[in-house]
Amino acid sequence: MSGVTASGERQGRVAFVGVGPGDPELLTLRAVRILGAADAIVVHETMAPLFSAHFNPAAEVIGPAGASLVTLARSGKVVARVLGGDPGLSCALTEEAKVCARSKVPFEIVPGVSSVTGVPGYAGIPLIDGKHRDAVVVDAQEGGVDWSAHAGAATLVILGAENTMGEIAKGLMVAGRSDTTPVAVTSMGTTTEQYTIDSTLAKVASDTKHLESPALLVVGDVVRWREKLSWFETKPLFGWRVLVPRTKEQAASLSDQLRSYGAVPDEVPTISVEPPRTPQQMERAIKGLVTGRYEWVIFTSTNAVRAVRERFEQYGLDARAFAGLKVAAVGEQTAAALVEFGVKPDLTPKDQQSSEGLLEVWPPYDKDLDPIDRVLLPRADIATETLVAGLTDLGWECDDVTAYRTVRAAPPPAPIREAIKGGGFDAVLFTSSSTVRNLIGIAGKPHNVTVIACIGPQTAHTAEEYGLRVDVMADKPSVGALAEALAEYGAKRRAAQVEAGDPLRKPSEMRRGARRRK
Repeated sequence: MSGVTASGERQGRVAFVGVGPGDPELLTLRAVRILGAADAIVVHETMAPLFSAHFNPAAEVIGPAGASLVTLARSGKVVARVLGGDPGLSCALTEEAKVCARSKVPFEIVPGVSSVTGVPGYAGIPLIDGKHRDAVVVDAQEGGVDWSAHAGAATLVILGAENTMGEIAKGLMVAGRSDTTPVAVTSMGTTTEQYTIDSTLAKVASDTKHLESPALLVVGDVVRWREKLSWFETKPLFGWRVLVPRTKEQAASLSDQLRSYGAVPDEVPTISVEPPRTPQQMERAIKGLVTGRYEWVIFTSTNAVRAVRERFEQYGLDARAFAGLKVAAVGEQTAAALVEFGVKPDLTPKDQQSSEGLLEVWPPYDKDLDPIDRVLLPRADIATETLVAGLTDLGWECDDVTAYRTVRAAPPPAPIREAIKGGGFDAVLFTSSSTVRNLIGIAGKPHNVTVIACIGPQTAHTAEEYGLRVDVMADKPSVGALAEALAEYGAKRRAAQVEAGDPLRKPSEMRRGARRRK
């Protein structure tokens, strides 16, 4: 993006980067590349958190009020000027790019998904269909629009409508549009706070009296498509704030699955993983693994995989050290961690993803078939004895080695604790009995409006012992099945509200004093 001047100095430049209407996943590949390479990023403070995951970690992040694009570029910096939506629909672009051109500072414009098309798309409204072939975009932010000039358009997309709704509706009706013309008003478009109100020109001013800004207005018969094409706001967990009591690393796939259902996952670690107090036992185990002491290695958690992998890296080893060994994994997540390491498990449970499930498929020791009778089991310091006892009964010798220690994590920040106890979360996912005990220990008991989802009967029993009402239980003990069960619960809950003609309200909106959408 930058070059070198004739004098040998690094030449800076400016990129006006459109980042779309709000959903970070609508960033273009070019936008991601520039944000990841920029030396300085000029962005409004309210937008920065949405896209900061793509920022160059070494970049200087500056608010628009305190930034001179020309000065930054002339100092040799690559500058990314972040603009919402598409830069071509921003007054800031024309003013700031004009200054760059006048100052002979090189610049480029990176188009983004415009709110004009992006927000209606997320609301389920095509702007053009087989019957309606023209769409007109109007900026009503400052008011004073001559609506007679636009009243004849098949479809109107009106920006900045939140402060002038009554004026817009009155102007269009005076100009000849029917008072029954369909209207859709979308607030916070493409985000998990998106909310669309279906109305008509006659009623839109009163229907949107309490709507939050920013809002985009679509006027015309194309609005009727929402009944069939609304896909975003109808997701089973749309806008639900879901507490996931696991570390970011452990929760990655689970959080992705929850997002696909429309939820907003919040990862809160309930345990901290630390090395064993004395490393000698683990060192001997790794040496035995490499020298052929074991027939099998069993991994009961992703933490165990990580602990062995870290030891391998310390000793300059890699997955090739498992050659000739048989490897077992207790469940899907553990197996996935092994595959990422370069090791494909030879054995996993068929049904129940637990020590008991693994023992059901474990072969008994046969001295004629098995040259070695020893199994390595690297695991946590608080693990149960079920697996060791079962392996012993099947004739195997088991080296039960502490690979890592688990300790209760530090309490989460005060706002998280308050949301847990005050009903700010719509659901909590419990993936083990220890997550129940530890979460309550560090943050308190979830509010009674919060949906409690448990991975299996044992976890549910622990939750009930702490006085929690269990609403959802997975049909099989896996985090994927748990997320799916919660989504099914959310879909049924939503369908019941629709059938009863009730307003669509999330669990957190059922508590006393919760803000309700009007």
